[in-house]
Amino acid sequence: MGSYSIKELEQLSGIKAHTIRIWEKRHRIIEPARTDTNIRYYSDAELKKIISVSLLNNNGIKISKIADMSTDDLYKKVLEISEMKSEVSIHIDQLVMAMIDMEEEQFEKILSNLILRYGFEKTITEITYPFLEKIGILWQTQNITPAQEHFISNLIRQKIIVAIDGLPIPPKESKTVVLYLREKELHEIGLLFYHYLVKKTGYRTYYLGQNVPHEDLKQVVKSHKPQFILTSITSGSELISLEDYLSKLSSDFTEIRILISGMQLATYSGQFPTNIIAFRNAMALKELLQ
Repeated sequence: MGSYSIKELEQLSGIKAHTIRIWEKRHRIIEPARTDTNIRYYSDAELKKIISVSLLNNNGIKISKIADMSTDDLYKKVLEISEMKSEVSIHIDQLVMAMIDMEEEQFEKILSNLILRYGFEKTITEITYPFLEKIGILWQTQNITPAQEHFISNLIRQKIIVAIDGLPIPPKESKTVVLYLREKELHEIGLLFYHYLVKKTGYRTYYLGQNVPHEDLKQVVKSHKPQFILTSITSGSELISLEDYLSKLSSDFTEIRILISGMQLATYSGQFPTNIIAFRNAMALKELLQ
């Protein structure tokens, strides 16, 4: 069961802490519990409710009217608006609420409907990625368990794998790309989506997945002679600095263009070797491939 500060509620719902306090006092929208030292905190149920209240209020319903709704009526109205409106923030909030309760059927239904409604790429780039950023807030504040994280990651992972499997196999003469994550790098969803984009663009792919030893990567590259290597660096390494790792990649694969993204690059201020190209996100990758 989650336990959220008012600041965490603000981050996850988009409602300012000051406004939340006003809604508490005037309308009794939510009721925080208090610790032994009189610090207020909020439960999963209250997080779900404040996200729903925010959604309705942002869609023109007065807070006084929302306050008179039962919890069931509140969630019914959210569902009604989500079916009518196309703002991605609504769908992101729905996914968060389904995740909090680990409602697999509901999460699966929402995700499948979004893919049918907006297409696979838009669903991943404009809804799933921002949703995962919110999950990051929950993880940092210890309000999501490893079980919840694996539950969500596996459902999204399955959708991407199905989409990849549905793409035609490019001709043998097509350019080739090796995709991998280095040792102890386990955040695979981004790389899987890159795999989808690369294959859809018409490249032949060798997908090695997560936690690949460097010597294994060298062996695959030697055997298949790809034009590109693609990876993502999200976690830091205790064994080698990012600058040294980039230098190692560059010197080991001098004739190959290496495409790299990931959170670790956001704070990197060093120089990139000439055969390494950093890109920020999926849209930037699409431009590079085209």
